[in-house]
Amino acid sequence: MMTNRNDLPAPEHGLILTHFLTVRDVAASRRFYADILGGEIVLEENPGIVKVVNSWIIMNPGGGPTPDKPGVTLAPPTPENRNTVSSFMNVRVADIAAFHADATAKGAEFLTVPLDRKAELRCYLRDPDGYLIEVGQATGMLEGIFADPPPGTVQ
Repeated sequence: MMTNRNDLPAPEHGLILTHFLTVRDVAASRRFYADILGGEIVLEENPGIVKVVNSWIIMNPGGGPTPDKPGVTLAPPTPENRNTVSSFMNVRVADIAAFHADATAKGAEFLTVPLDRKAELRCYLRDPDGYLIEVGQATGMLEGIFADPPPGTVQ
């Protein structure tokens, strides 16, 4: 596979923000992000890279420490810890109903249907490794209406 330099997250100036995922099966994750998010596979392996609109998802299997990350081990979520999340991908769409219908038809499994959160319509799905992905469409926030604060929050 010949890769065009412009398809890679390699800025000529400044920086580009990408999202790295530690995955069990690069091919399965690559297909998921290409199919569900409409991404373009720009590199098959080592690492797998999928370009999604103006972002890149980089994926590789886990592993132990390396000289540039001593003491750090990379591992995908496990069934035991996938409901405790400290970070997730956030995808913004123009038409959440259309995205939800299309992704569901392609096999994506959502936690719920899109729900109205006042500021936005929002739902979540998981990728093949269990990573959480939020999908949202701005609605009320465009009119200055925002979600209620979490219970117990002082305003």
